[in-house]
Amino acid sequence: MATRKIVGIETEYGIVLRGSDDSNPIAASSMLINAYLAATQRDRPARAGRVGWDFENETPEKDARGFVQAEGAMAPEVETHLVNAVLTNGARYYVDHAHPELSTPECGDARSVVRFDRAAELILRRSMQAASEILPPGQEIVVYKNNSDGKGNSYGCHENYLMDRTVPFGRIVSSITPHFLTRQIFAGAGKVGSEAQGVSIDDVPFQISQRADFFEEEVGLETTLKRPIVNTRDEPHADAQKYRRLHVIIGDANMSQLATFLKVGTTAIVLAMIEDDALTADLRFATPVSTLRQISYDRSLRAAHLLADGTRITALEVQWSFLEAAQTYAAQRGLECVGEEVGKEVLTRWEEVLTDLEADPMRLADRLDWPAKLRLMERYRERDGTEWGDPRLAALDLQYHDLRAERSLADRVGLERLVSDDDAISAIDEPPDDTRAYFRGMCLKRWPEAIVAANWDSIVFDVGEDPLRRVPMMEPSRGTRAHVGSVLESCSTPAELLEQLGM
Repeated sequence: MATRKIVGIETEYGIVLRGSDDSNPIAASSMLINAYLAATQRDRPARAGRVGWDFENETPEKDARGFVQAEGAMAPEVETHLVNAVLTNGARYYVDHAHPELSTPECGDARSVVRFDRAAELILRRSMQAASEILPPGQEIVVYKNNSDGKGNSYGCHENYLMDRTVPFGRIVSSITPHFLTRQIFAGAGKVGSEAQGVSIDDVPFQISQRADFFEEEVGLETTLKRPIVNTRDEPHADAQKYRRLHVIIGDANMSQLATFLKVGTTAIVLAMIEDDALTADLRFATPVSTLRQISYDRSLRAAHLLADGTRITALEVQWSFLEAAQTYAAQRGLECVGEEVGKEVLTRWEEVLTDLEADPMRLADRLDWPAKLRLMERYRERDGTEWGDPRLAALDLQYHDLRAERSLADRVGLERLVSDDDAISAIDEPPDDTRAYFRGMCLKRWPEAIVAANWDSIVFDVGEDPLRRVPMMEPSRGTRAHVGSVLESCSTPAELLEQLGM
């Protein structure tokens, strides 16, 4: 039986300091996050909002294929010297390389991911406002939720899925790769032109995905160079004897909430089917890396791509195949592992979207990013007679992802919202009820002065007596409100809590 899918998203945001000749993205990212933490700390105890990340047991060099960092591969560097905070909603907010990054707390289903992803956007918006209060006149930090700087550099929007450790990694790779290649037809954020070497604006004026140009390998450990379609980082942040965390780096950062919902929801269901060995169709592509780009470049969705068995298939046909398998799986086994009601909603919206994509992708301009952005571009081109290579279209593309409320074009194109802003605002401070993030977030809210550091699978307390006390949280589905809510309410001090927990 498939493992319950605890899921989350990590988004690296584009950043620029306007009004300065010295725009250092690392310094700007640090200022942005520190300004937010200082603003949230004003009305709280001295150390609230300043609980740092605990790097104990971080092993990004460990490979799911059973070794530690293959020869020639470069594992992500662990940067312990940059700002790195844990928020009261259970999220992690930090500087990663040259970007601000926010990792949502562990979520119990795809709808919860959409809620906390929107909360993350609002946190970045508040961070820009807080930074503006300390910057000199004429300067401003601007943040974009996109994946490319338009100069050949890409930054990620990663996903994480809890999986059963016993499932052979080779089965995961062969079965999930066709889904990763083709889900971009509803999860792509859209991009003007191509950043692939040798591809001109005449060749590809507009493509479906922001990230497709930047993948070079089928399977591998890296995340910033030679990016692989399936990432092999083996860092479960949970009981390693029972679980693996599938770290997915092949997704776009979406402004469309429906795109995020389907990206995470469909992937969670496909992974559950892989765990239960319920996929029978062989959909392996002959050349996955080039096929990824070909699908992104084909806005008609009519191109047929070569499978390993010599036959051809369209991206839409692959997604119909996954959906039909998922409907059968749901009827036979249920969808409790992804949240029964949310899982049913995913299936309904998945079918609706594939039906509209088959008829005319532009029907989805009020729901998905790439049709919404393409409609925006086409209207601008029609009005002004603009060629695709005009830099004003690239500027419009960037502005679509601008997180400033008064500048964001994504906020103006009428995209359907699944989560209200009132609901998302509550998620800025409150953790989800149904994962271990609840315990982390509530401890941070109540006793920030007694917490030295935290990470995904533990919290370190200082209650005034040696030694420091580490509370392990190796089960992502425990530490919920149902599990520890009454214990937390019965304790007035962290020392009482630790005593109740037997620590």
